[in-house]
Amino acid sequence: MTTPVRCEECDGRGWKIVTRRGHVAASKLGVASSSTVECLFCDGAECGAAASGEVFEWEVRIQSGCSESLGSCGSSPFQATAMDELRKAMRGVAGDAAVCGRIVHSVYGLGGTADGESRHEVFRAYLDTAGSVRFERVAE
Repeated sequence: MTTPVRCEECDGRGWKIVTRRGHVAASKLGVASSSTVECLFCDGAECGAAASGEVFEWEVRIQSGCSESLGSCGSSPFQATAMDELRKAMRGVAGDAAVCGRIVHSVYGLGGTADGESRHEVFRAYLDTAGSVRFERVAE
């Protein structure tokens, strides 16, 4: 049994607990599971994008004429949420421009920075003729 600790991020309104993430997947892979300290009341500093462990970043590229520009972009700790946000952003672009998108998976370490080896593109997205977004998995 552990002693409960008051959270400093929300001025003691919440209690911090230790959670284990990826225990089943880690045990199948034969690696130790990770543990983080999370507050039950607030997101706190531990749950920010830099400290959450992995982030799925999405971006929309708009091609008009001979130029390409960056459209909407964002990030999410969940792959499905990133795919939904990318899909909504791509459908919201005007119909006369060619639109493509991508999702990049990044793993952040304790320092809050992603190294080049852990950052890789996992999906490319295109609009088909019917206006539906099609995702293509990128091979490593």
